[in-house]
Amino acid sequence: MIELAAVFAVAGAASNAVGTAFQRRAASTSSRSGFRLLAELARRPFWMIGMCGVICAALFQSLALVNGPLALVQPLFILELPFALLVAAPLMHKRLPRSGWWGVGGCVAGLAVLLIAAAPHGAGAHAPLTRWVPALCLCLGAMAAAVLLAGRGGAPARRAALLAAASATGNALTAALLKSASGTFADRGFTAFLGAWQTYAFALTGVAAVVLLENALQAGPLAAAQPALTIGDAVVSLTLGIALFGEHIRTGWWLVPEVCGGLLIVVGVLVLSRAVQHIAVVPAAPKQRHAET
Repeated sequence: MIELAAVFAVAGAASNAVGTAFQRRAASTSSRSGFRLLAELARRPFWMIGMCGVICAALFQSLALVNGPLALVQPLFILELPFALLVAAPLMHKRLPRSGWWGVGGCVAGLAVLLIAAAPHGAGAHAPLTRWVPALCLCLGAMAAAVLLAGRGGAPARRAALLAAASATGNALTAALLKSASGTFADRGFTAFLGAWQTYAFALTGVAAVVLLENALQAGPLAAAQPALTIGDAVVSLTLGIALFGEHIRTGWWLVPEVCGGLLIVVGVLVLSRAVQHIAVVPAAPKQRHAET
């Protein structure tokens, strides 16, 4: 079951990367905004392919969370960043810089070392309300605190990192809620799924995470936002998996390779964040676009 969860998680990361790359390719040739942009993009094949990628990613993530621990599934979504670069480079008619290949290698190697050493296991799909209440309070409180700190001004990089950290926390909480809701669907069917509070909670937290991400990308450089987003999601997901669902990871001397793998991922993400700016997978903030023109 864990192997199946890993396969679905990697497929989800790849699908989301394809969706991001194709949507970015479609949007990069339009000068419109708001609903007019959406109406125009809906008629473009590239954008429709991107939407299919996003939908497939959500389905793959649900299947992965049903079959495996949150502490395994969410860290594997780190692969979305290197996948997005590999797909976007030819779409944007650009070459991945040599440093980008080093970043891809660092992310993949670091993730392999981390997950092999940690060996997450114990995938329960449900948690009692006595665990959910403190988890919700801590996650939502941390998101609110990050937003308040970012709203006080300061360097753009600091604001981008804080908002991205809030978005990462929201993504991790959304995944935990989705895991519980998907477990309800698998165990008791669609009617029980619609009656579960987690179903509506993961929709709300998912929207909040997307809004926070958009603000993070507008607030400052991607090189500041992406590490906080990628690493934060994995760390919070690991914590929620242990606290909510009773998942386990190996400790003792295994912590040494786990830390080494985590550091390798951090370095790889930092390198890839600069490569993303080179290829422009993610739309630049309004100020940056104005400066370029």
